[in-house]
Amino acid sequence: MSEIRTPKETVKYLNQYIIGQKKAKKSIAIALRNRWRRKQIVDELRSEILPKNILMIGPTGVGKTEIARRLAKMAQAPFLKVEASKFTEVGYMGRNVESMIRDLVRVSVNNIKERKMKELRPKAEELAEERILDLLLPSIETEEDEKEEKTEEEKKQFKNTREKFRQMFRDGKFDDKIVEYKISKKVSPNIGVLSNASFEEMGMDIQDMLSSMMPKKKKRTKMKVKDAYERIINEEIEKKLDMDAIGQEAKSEAENSGIIFIDEIDKIAGREAKSKGPDVSREGVQRDLLPIVEGSTVNTKYGFIRTDHILFVAAGAFNVSRPNDLIPELQGRFPIRVELRSLTKNDFTRILKEPKNSLIVQYKELLKTEDFQLDITDGAVEKIAEYAFKFNLDVEDIGARRLHTVMETVLEDISYEASDSKKTKFKVDFDYVENKLEELIKDKDINKYIL
Repeated sequence: MSEIRTPKETVKYLNQYIIGQKKAKKSIAIALRNRWRRKQIVDELRSEILPKNILMIGPTGVGKTEIARRLAKMAQAPFLKVEASKFTEVGYMGRNVESMIRDLVRVSVNNIKERKMKELRPKAEELAEERILDLLLPSIETEEDEKEEKTEEEKKQFKNTREKFRQMFRDGKFDDKIVEYKISKKVSPNIGVLSNASFEEMGMDIQDMLSSMMPKKKKRTKMKVKDAYERIINEEIEKKLDMDAIGQEAKSEAENSGIIFIDEIDKIAGREAKSKGPDVSREGVQRDLLPIVEGSTVNTKYGFIRTDHILFVAAGAFNVSRPNDLIPELQGRFPIRVELRSLTKNDFTRILKEPKNSLIVQYKELLKTEDFQLDITDGAVEKIAEYAFKFNLDVEDIGARRLHTVMETVLEDISYEASDSKKTKFKVDFDYVENKLEELIKDKDINKYIL
């Protein structure tokens, strides 16, 4: 799945997993496509085109985080999700906002490293196979007779035996055979958490630096052939990885294609009355966040990173505070505002039936592992959606997450009995759902805790 999807293709992809919220999907789709459009423009103008950051506003459970999660899977770009409430103002104990840029670069490095490892794996598998055969069938040139001349017939016989072993290895006949293998063991210096954290502020990872300087020890160990094979493959790949080149490529990708999703941004909006003055820590986090979103330079272990072209998508419920409670400068850095609406009963019905990964599909597949067929009628689906919607109105609106609780309550006995039941199928209908949930909805005190 690629970032070069058209906006309509992006929305079509998101529609497979998220019901409704057309405006939010449309804004995300345009923002993603603009990343690609910018790359097609001549260099002089390219640096001037900045991403239009997005602020998603809506109650919990309506799809804000799910849009971000699906965005991460869809876009072949470094993606990081952070929670604004986890950051503190510089000078306070806790993480400062610059750490999100370092984390984004690490994500980018891991993505590129994973791609390179896939490219290198076929060649590494060939080398690993040869080394496994050396362990299974020692070389014809042994110490005892290394001075003796081997006849062509002996060499041919050894080669034939090796090929037979190769085929047996490929067929998995040696998987559980124990071999003795020398593994490299790194010596990791113990420098303490606080020390390494302080070096991170300078863009350095002292743990990695010292580890690379320490000598590697070889240790003989016994393991199964299949485990040794995988270990050798990883060793061969590590030998060929150019981490300096990967670091530079990752730095460029993070700068030009990186996406950071800042969740719970409403938690750092000022909520006190003006007469009491601002909350220093919350407003301080906003002021620290401002230059990062606006465009600044952050030092990392891979070099200086410019944040000008990183796309920031922020989200918050804003049930206590409002978007206007954010400092004006930060508001201006999120020019696109999208409001996600609360879910209706019809939305709940569609969420249960339409997505590829719907809860009904998940439960059916889980029980199928027990050779148990679960059938949920349309009437039952309608009733589950109706109860979920009602519980949200009566107790607290937690959006689509309410469906998880209701479905688990309805199917609890079936899930418990399925493993030992003599029945191989069960139909959940309108009456079954009503019997399971009717008593709970009547007892207001209980459903506050259970549902």
